[in-house]
Amino acid sequence: MTITTDTGAGFQSAGLLDRERIVAQPGFNRWLVPPAALAIHLCIGMAYGFSVFWLPLSNALGAATPDTCKSMSLFSALFTTTCNWRVADLGWIYTLFFVLLGSSAAIWGGWLERAGPRKAGVVSAICWCGGIAIAALGVMSHQLWLMWLGAGVIGGIGLGLGYISPVSTLIKWFPDRRGMATGMAIMGFGGGAMIGAPLADMLMKTFKTPDSVGVWQTFLVMAAIYFVFMIGGAFGYRIPPLGWRPEGWAPAPSAKPAMITPHHVHLRDAHKTAQFWLIWAVLCLNVSAGIGVIGMASPMLQEIFGGRLIGQPDLAFTALSPEQKAAIAAIAAGFAGLLSLFNIGGRFFWASLSDKIGRKNTYYTFFILGIVLFGLIGMGWAV
Repeated sequence: MTITTDTGAGFQSAGLLDRERIVAQPGFNRWLVPPAALAIHLCIGMAYGFSVFWLPLSNALGAATPDTCKSMSLFSALFTTTCNWRVADLGWIYTLFFVLLGSSAAIWGGWLERAGPRKAGVVSAICWCGGIAIAALGVMSHQLWLMWLGAGVIGGIGLGLGYISPVSTLIKWFPDRRGMATGMAIMGFGGGAMIGAPLADMLMKTFKTPDSVGVWQTFLVMAAIYFVFMIGGAFGYRIPPLGWRPEGWAPAPSAKPAMITPHHVHLRDAHKTAQFWLIWAVLCLNVSAGIGVIGMASPMLQEIFGGRLIGQPDLAFTALSPEQKAAIAAIAAGFAGLLSLFNIGGRFFWASLSDKIGRKNTYYTFFILGIVLFGLIGMGWAV
């Protein structure tokens, strides 16, 4: 059997997930691709909202259980079943998310280009949702190492593949608006917590019993929901035929942006340049600051502001009743969602603005704003 593309070239029958299977036909509307990208990014973006689980998980064995983990080493805490987990130990899952995201994107980025975004999206769904399901087993058996392995390592690999597949695909479809395309691709990742954090809070309240904080049940339900949407997004991907360009658009050959070197640097040699490592260092520091705040947003808000969140400024977090803690947990989930909302807008706004003012000026602007705004956060805590 031979399938013929719009270019007239034939190839043997392709598998359901193969790159050749998703080459778009003539007349395909490129604006159908962004929803597929958002379906995946909104699911994996829940990584930003995982802070809503830290405090419930730190009480997974119940308040009556001695909190002996405080005197344990991190290695011992990974395998103990006799004490509640420390928030700091749970936070390593969040660290693993983003270490594995970057590592897997770097390791398998080339494979994605060869295999195509559909196959990468399916693998991402299996890893991300399967990792969350394994983490649910870790909660049930009270094994922190299993949560690290499931959500942190396997889920982190799913994050990396799920993150770069929409970026790669949309840039191909929007060569005339590369900044906007990147913004569309990644804004869903920033917005995942806006949907996921309130959903997780609602599910935990639904499943909570005297013997369970409802986290493992929430993990399983969310993994199932995310799997459906991620598979739908993966099968919604299409890639343009070789040589395709938007109608009426052609690159300007005479333009020589100041940031583009006249010398060709191959991808395999990019890491040998000083510019690569300088940009990497700046982005690493900037991203570390941002995800550091987002990763602890929910417990940070609850423990720092305590009763002030419900009009009881004299009550510290430890003095709150279970009902009051549930109320401020809902507020904190809403705060995580608010962060996510502005994360969406910021990603799309800055990426689109870079098409107008240039990438370098965009970096200057938001890095300077970041310094000022992080300073204001510290002043707010002091007050």
